Formats: sequence, structure tokens, C-alpha cells
Amino acid sequence: MKKWINIMASFFLIFMSTGMSFGQENDLLDLLEQKSAPEPDLTIATFKATRIVTGHSVECNAKGVMQFLISHRFGQLNSGFSEFYGLDNSTIRLGLEYGLTDNINIGIGRSSFMKTYDASFKWRFLRQKSGKSNFPFTAAWVSSIYINSTKYEDNVRNDYFYSRLDYHHALLIARKFGDFVSIQLMPTLVHRNLVSTQADKNTIFALGAGASVRLTPSIRANAEYYYTLPDQIVSPIGTSIPTNTFSLGLDFETGGHVFQLHLTNSRAMTEKFLIDSTTGQWGNGDIHFGFNISRVFTVAKPKGFD
Repeated sequence: MKKWINIMASFFLIFMSTGMSFGQENDLLDLLEQKSAPEPDLTIATFKATRIVTGHSVECNAKGVMQFLISHRFGQLNSGFSEFYGLDNSTIRLGLEYGLTDNINIGIGRSSFMKTYDASFKWRFLRQKSGKSNFPFTAAWVSSIYINSTKYEDNVRNDYFYSRLDYHHALLIARKFGDFVSIQLMPTLVHRNLVSTQADKNTIFALGAGASVRLTPSIRANAEYYYTLPDQIVSPIGTSIPTNTFSLGLDFETGGHVFQLHLTNSRAMTEKFLIDSTTGQWGNGDIHFGFNISRVFTVAKPKGFD
């Protein structure tokens, strides 16, 4: 009897040890399969720069990267030879944008247009990708605040600080089709704390759209349009009626620089003014030539890099 007990105990131990070894092999195979499975391929370079023409694109500066952005907009081409077709009259914006992470950027800027200071926050929360897991588009949220620092000349209203503030919020949804075409939609909201009359809306809704086509590995053609819904801006701007903004441009990538040339009917260089302050008419020749120059600097290197 004792002999049979020993034999059964031996079989039990062999069975248990075999089962444990099979389990270890399965666990090891699972780990190998996980490591060998291809990682999803994130879509990169949907656009050449963080701007399509004037408005933000879904592109972000990488973590630790600082971007210095110079935007220049000349006067109207139809101003004639005496104004050298707009070159004698120009506005400029200087901006700095920094990557807190690969998908979160903050920025500040100052524009000579309306002597405006601005600050922005951009969060890219979805990425277009392929491979193991697919996702069809990239999405980002951008918010900005503007401070008008022009001299106050209204003798009727008090000069409250909050009356100088304006806000801009936009959802950016972009998709890159192959290696040549990218399209972005930009539902946009602008809130103005102070408006000219009670008939003017404080909160304005607009829909923007942008596109980029690769011509060569370093050159792209861009287009950008902002449609402001009607009956929101009633008062004229000076003597002109507000219009929708349409812009065309070319991007040239040269090493650490991206040089953007464009033609547009807006003199402003930030989204808020694109939507509520554009007065130019393409058909009348109210076209401004301008350019953006961006230069990036690595301020903080990622861990693991010398």
C-alpha cells in the first residue's frame, strides 16, 4: 500500500511540475508575441509648420523645443506705386512657442496690429496612426487670450481692463492622405468682451478649413479659409464691411527654418482678427503679401540623449 502511495505521489508531482512549465512557456510566448507585435505608426508632418498660413495647424513643437516665429504682413497690393504696392506699410508679430510635452505647447506673442499681446495653449489629444491600431485623423485644441494695448480714446465708456480682453478657441481636426495632401477643419469661437453696439455679438462662431499639397519634399502649397456665420458682426470696421478671410501660401523648408510666403485679404496675424477684423476683398485687389519665418531651438533635451 505504501508503495502505491509513493507511486501516486510521484505522478502528482510530475504532473504539477509539467503543468507549471507549460504555463511558464505560455507566459513567455505571450511576452514574445507582445514584443514582436508592430507598434502603431504615428502620422507625422501633416503640415510643414505649426501654422497653415495664419491659423494654427495640428503640428506641435516637440518636448523641450522652443520656436521663434516672425510674421510679417504688408499693405494692400492695390495701394499703388506711391506705397510701393504695400511694402511701405506693414505690420509684424513676434512669437515664442514652447513644447511642454510632444503634444502640449504654450506660446506668447506681440503684434503691431492693434498693439496686441497674446498667449496661447495647444493640446494635441488624438493622433492619426496606422499599423497595429488605426486611427483616421489628428485632433488638437487651441485656446488664446488677447490684450489690446492701444491708447483708449473713448470719452463715453470707462477704460476697464477686462474690456481689452478677447478670447479664441478652436478644435483642429486634420487628416493626411498619403504623402501629398493634408486637410484640416477648424470650428472656431471668438469671444469679445467689448463690442461696438448691442447688435454686435460678443461671441462669434466661424468655420475654418485648410489644405496643404506637397509639391516637392521641401515645398508645399497651402490654402486657408475662415467663414464667419452671418449677422454676428453688424458694425463696420472703419468704413468697411467685415469679410471672410481667404489665404494662399507656399512653405519652404530649409534645415531648421520653415519659410512661408502668402497672399491674403487679411492684415491680421492671429485667429481672432482673422474672424472679426478682415475687410479686404480679393476681387478689388485688397490683397496683402506676407511671410512667416520659424526657427526652432532645443532648450531641454529628452532623457537618454547626450
